[in-house]
Amino acid sequence: MVKEKILIVDDQNGIRVLLMEVFGSEGYRTFQASNGKLALEIVKTEAPDLVLLDMKIPGMDGLDILKHIKKINPAIKVIMMTAYGELDMIREATELGALMHFTKPFDIDEMRIAVNNQLSSPASPGYAV
Repeated sequence: MVKEKILIVDDQNGIRVLLMEVFGSEGYRTFQASNGKLALEIVKTEAPDLVLLDMKIPGMDGLDILKHIKKINPAIKVIMMTAYGELDMIREATELGALMHFTKPFDIDEMRIAVNNQLSSPASPGYAV
């Protein structure tokens, strides 16, 4: 059985490595990107089931990347990660279709449970972007 694909988008290498290890050991196929351009190329070529997306990425911020992901494939689930308590950005991300957000430093077990729950639940019917 092929496990779902997870794309990890963060400009911090340590976070990408940690999340790749955690979700790789759970049996997911993992991909990583350090910037928006690379992330969107992976979204187009690999069609991940879920994207863990950092809000603050140099060049193209998380909200821009989120908008592009949802244009490419509205069914891709997105969980935002942020080191900042920017409620307006988090609210906007939710309006754009992000399912939830984690504030760094996040509890890796909470993140793992959230990802497993999102990927085990079917896409919501009638989901509007």
